[in-house]
Amino acid sequence: MKKIITFGTFDVFHVGHINILERAAKLGDQLIVGISSDKLNFSKKNRLPIYHENDRQKIVSSLKFVSEVFLEESLELKLEYIERYNANILVMGDDWLGKFDWVKPACEVVYLPRTPSISTTEIIEVVRNIS
Repeated sequence: MKKIITFGTFDVFHVGHINILERAAKLGDQLIVGISSDKLNFSKKNRLPIYHENDRQKIVSSLKFVSEVFLEESLELKLEYIERYNANILVMGDDWLGKFDWVKPACEVVYLPRTPSISTTEIIEVVRNIS
């Protein structure tokens, strides 16, 4: 059985999220998704997500091609998560190109292209500027 693992915040869920998760799922038999905790997201982006981590977990776990969801507490624990879930392939968006090659001794790493013209950050900025 080939297990795929990926990670993300998945805040303000949009078609770009669906596209990358769906493409990741097609690479194996099970897709395991690590959802960045609110605390981790704050440390990365200096802001809390719009949606609470529990809501983001529920949204992603409702997708028919997602087998399992867990809370990612630290970027430094990627290798531990890969080993814990016996993942064969780590999938990340190509905006992270090369940044996770250090886990290649443990699993294959695939960087998938992002969906053009859509980004959670851009959506949040547009909504904030409506008034």
